Amino acid sequence: MREVFEQFQKIGIVPVLALDDASDAEPVARALIEGGLACAEVTFRTDAAQESIRRMAERFPEMLVGAGTVLTADQADQAVSAGAKFIVSPGFNPKVVSHCLKRQIPVIPGCANPSDIEAAMELGLDVVKIFPAEAIGGVAAIKAMAAPYPKLRFMPTGGIHAGNVKRYLEFEKIIACGGSWMVKGDLIREKNWQGVTDLTREAVAAMLGLRLRHIGVNHDGEEAAKEAGRQFSLLFGADLEVKKDSFFAGPSVELMKRKGRGTHGHLAVGAHSVERAVHYLKQRGFSFEEASASYDEKGRLAFIYLEQEISGFAVHLILDQAN
Repeated sequence: MREVFEQFQKIGIVPVLALDDASDAEPVARALIEGGLACAEVTFRTDAAQESIRRMAERFPEMLVGAGTVLTADQADQAVSAGAKFIVSPGFNPKVVSHCLKRQIPVIPGCANPSDIEAAMELGLDVVKIFPAEAIGGVAAIKAMAAPYPKLRFMPTGGIHAGNVKRYLEFEKIIACGGSWMVKGDLIREKNWQGVTDLTREAVAAMLGLRLRHIGVNHDGEEAAKEAGRQFSLLFGADLEVKKDSFFAGPSVELMKRKGRGTHGHLAVGAHSVERAVHYLKQRGFSFEEASASYDEKGRLAFIYLEQEISGFAVHLILDQAN
């Protein structure tokens, strides 16, 4: 069960969808994967749920497929028989939770208050869904409820979208967020699979927040770096900051005093979560120098180099300090 929760942590966003027609399962799954989210929670709100899960699981084995809105033990069994790797319910039903735990099925019940949370913990759970997240107070409410339970982790759903997902995922006790905005019902009814892909890409971009933090340019020596720094400082109207191995002309240009990584230098790319960025970039064909990784005081991956150079520049990811 722990492996599924670790996958959630890396994926960050779990698309939640309802399908009226199982023939839509494969194209919507393909659209999600192309958009960057190889994950889906198919809700048992329709009769097509079980067959939709089966088609997704069989056609796309790389996809983490589960069942949502599971209200009974029978539904949980139907979902798992179809290939579901996890079960999510809107509320806390001890019968459903106990049944899943007995069968060693990862289950995430919905909780809306401390009483629900303690009932879940009593059965041995350490990950719960918070639903409906925005309606009960959003991140502030989750933080307040989390305070007495230091080992508990959360997967909020309800009212989450591209504009606020970053705020949720900044809280270290949230492993992932459930959301339906990239798989809206009208998109599925219109079979607008490109629309699903576009909104999924937007969701991933909002979650990762990848952006150029600074460029580092290699020089043959300190004097050459200093002169380049002086010119960039004049250009930007910024003070020249002296570091041990480099000069900074403003926050965006670093002039290396010697030949460092990369043929020409390096690019520093900021990310809301370096761990999630690594997960997604590996899917896009990038690889990383594990020996270059470093971690912050909270144990989060804070820095790592790509193995590839791009246009003669080494590239490293760095955790945004705002997090």
